Amino acid sequence: MTSRSDFDALLARIAPVDASLAAKAQAHLDNLTKPQGSLGRLEEMARRLYMIQGGQAPKADPAMIFTCAGDHGVAAEGVSLFPQEVTRQMVLNFVGGGAGINVLARQAGAELRVVDAGCAGGEFPKHPMLVQAKVMQGTANMAQGPAMTTEQCLQALMLGASLADTAASDGFRVLGTGDMGIANTTPSTALYCAYLGMAPVAVTGPGTGLSADGVARKAQVIERSMQVNAKALASGDPVEILAALGGCEIACLAGLILGAAANRMAVLVDGFISSAAFVAAWKISPAVLDYCFFSHASAEPGHQKIMRLVGASPLLDLGLRLGEGTGAALALTVLRAGAAIYNEMATFAQAGVSTSDA
Repeated sequence: MTSRSDFDALLARIAPVDASLAAKAQAHLDNLTKPQGSLGRLEEMARRLYMIQGGQAPKADPAMIFTCAGDHGVAAEGVSLFPQEVTRQMVLNFVGGGAGINVLARQAGAELRVVDAGCAGGEFPKHPMLVQAKVMQGTANMAQGPAMTTEQCLQALMLGASLADTAASDGFRVLGTGDMGIANTTPSTALYCAYLGMAPVAVTGPGTGLSADGVARKAQVIERSMQVNAKALASGDPVEILAALGGCEIACLAGLILGAAANRMAVLVDGFISSAAFVAAWKISPAVLDYCFFSHASAEPGHQKIMRLVGASPLLDLGLRLGEGTGAALALTVLRAGAAIYNEMATFAQAGVSTSDA
């Protein structure tokens, strides 16, 4: 049984990065054989990695991506074009190596783990890539009441934190977030509305490809969900809000982000769903922002507006809206490039290159 005291102990381990390290990192970057600032966001990534890793030479490897899966009772409201059984089918596709995240994780040289945080149905066949830690067999319908109990939400949060703890003890430096769950853009959108004060009609998108009428109905379902869970929303407690409107995989990813911050690990946050998990983690512990890189600007409407609200600037803009951690896999290559610039470029003195007169 997960207790609130266990969760509080996790939060006590999270601290902001040491801001005083920024100047030292920047001084090194400014002494490399290039005009100052000329490598733009690569320099920013290198500097932030240096700070996250406590003043050590920044490293983006080894890296592991967690694709967390769960089902949602709100699927019964017709908010997705795909049937709920697709979640389970895609988990099997992941462990079989045939999904987009498998291809891109291989291409990026990242380890991949698939997590059953709350899929409908029983256990999956055992597989070394699969973590079977089901909190429940899909959430309840949030349009009729809370998606999870507080206890179930805490269990999912601590599951994510434990994944980060294990990865840290195994020597991983960077974690990527990914998701799978039919209908999960609906709870994600509801969480954005609850945490950031957004109107459902302003942020609700097509998800897997809903028509304009379908998007309008989806926004109405989100509005109703917020009304029936008004007590949780009024509490102002981010965990209670996550329990009411979230999902097992979203809470697991929020816990993964919290756990990564507690272990001083960098996190590559994927797209729309993962960003909702980030917002939950950020509301629980604002210091997690120091540890997160936002992989890409999702093509899901509203995502860029959300990024502005949290003060984030995604690394890539490739029109992606798949999820699974695919954006995190792509962004890893860019993060790795930032670290390599810091560690491998020659200084002016080493290369015998004259500095500017400025």
